[in-house]
Amino acid sequence: MDKLITMEFDLLLPTLQQSQWFSSLPIELQQTIVTTGTTKQLKQGHYLHRKGDKVDGLYCLISGKLRVSNLTLAGQELILTWLQVGNWFGEISMFDGLPRTHDAIAEQDCILLKLSNQDFEQLLAKQPNLYPHFMRLLCQRVRTTFKLIDEMASLSLKGQLCRRLLLLAEGLELWPTGSIISDAGLFKLTISQESLALMLHSSRQTVNKILKELQAEGLLKVHYGQITLFDKSRLLSLSQV
Repeated sequence: MDKLITMEFDLLLPTLQQSQWFSSLPIELQQTIVTTGTTKQLKQGHYLHRKGDKVDGLYCLISGKLRVSNLTLAGQELILTWLQVGNWFGEISMFDGLPRTHDAIAEQDCILLKLSNQDFEQLLAKQPNLYPHFMRLLCQRVRTTFKLIDEMASLSLKGQLCRRLLLLAEGLELWPTGSIISDAGLFKLTISQESLALMLHSSRQTVNKILKELQAEGLLKVHYGQITLFDKSRLLSLSQV
């Protein structure tokens, strides 16, 4: 069973500060958020929440990897992104009180920092100066969504595919800045070409053709059910045309 665990909160700060949003907060506010929250362990394959679940808190991923997805009408999983260490999420439901919009599943064993509904409300009641900071996190998510819509409408299909691969690899914090977080090492995406085609409203044959072109250029390697990214900087360049 998934459970709460105890960790030294001062050891969490370096990990949490990987988030551009969190690292921009005044240090005393960082400390307040960390000491208010609790840590939760989630085993691989377990759901943190499902689409339609009631809101239970604001989360930050401390270790592991979470898959964010929905199901199509045909019952096929449609992956939005993988959340990386340092990503905060769940703020939309915290403010509007409406159910979760996606499934969140542990791709690996995960540890998360959680601010429960009660903790979140009490924190804002005691420190209303936190409101602008949390609203900035919310606005960042809205801007990310609009940016994706605009780019997907104007980019070539190859550019859209490169963007989607980077989004899947780096997580949602990539988009507001328009620059990659890290180009170090390889990144393996466990995703089918059918799923990519669904995301792009294209056919599997077309996506396969573009992936082969990118593979010939040395940017990635296509495996069965997996794609390994070699050069995220060049993928970013291609995703702008």
